[in-house]
Amino acid sequence: MTQRWPGRYTDRRGSEQIVFETDGRELIRTTIRGVRFEGDMMDDLGALSGEPPEQAFSFFDGALCSCLLEWEVPIPVEVRGSGVRPGVLRCALKLGSPAGPGRGLDEETLVTTLHLDGYEFRNEDGQDDFEDALHEIQRKLPRAARLKACVSCAWSDYSPVGHGLMAGLACFRDVKDRYRLVDGKHGPRGIFAIWDDLTEFVQETWLCDQFEHRTTGAYRGPFPYVPVN
Repeated sequence: MTQRWPGRYTDRRGSEQIVFETDGRELIRTTIRGVRFEGDMMDDLGALSGEPPEQAFSFFDGALCSCLLEWEVPIPVEVRGSGVRPGVLRCALKLGSPAGPGRGLDEETLVTTLHLDGYEFRNEDGQDDFEDALHEIQRKLPRAARLKACVSCAWSDYSPVGHGLMAGLACFRDVKDRYRLVDGKHGPRGIFAIWDDLTEFVQETWLCDQFEHRTTGAYRGPFPYVPVN
């Protein structure tokens, strides 16, 4: 099922409303100024028309940069005593300019704000990926409210070698019994031992009918995790 996220693209040449299309897993597409873009993360959107139209956009390693991407994602929130409430996650990703050979961009800032029942819950400055941003939002919610999305699901996990801005979240719903036994990275009960049996990769805000809230008994830890000072 394809989701459509309303959004906006802004750079020094102007601003326009756009729509992002996604399968919720590893594909994001949009059209900006008549040019079709595609990528698996918002900071990796490349032009599908071959040579990037440099006169209309700025690029770094083939991906858009020097711009602001904004979009809205529906995200349900389970509230004890009130059932599931419809929330909206408004996201703003500022992609800076190339910092030099082998140095990436000079800025990449993610701001996420959950709008729920007339209230706003925003992630702290300085967090640069969806995992940290959504953990922070969950910590700001009332204790009775819990995000209902893949990032907070008992069957999801990131690769121990790291992950990017978004997506790349492994779902283990088809091997639940084995995933429950994971107690580390290596060994017969390590995450690497079952990694090749994952069901699929998903985005943090995706959701399926086998969702269960992540608790303290999970290998990746509870959602939200408690930051160490």
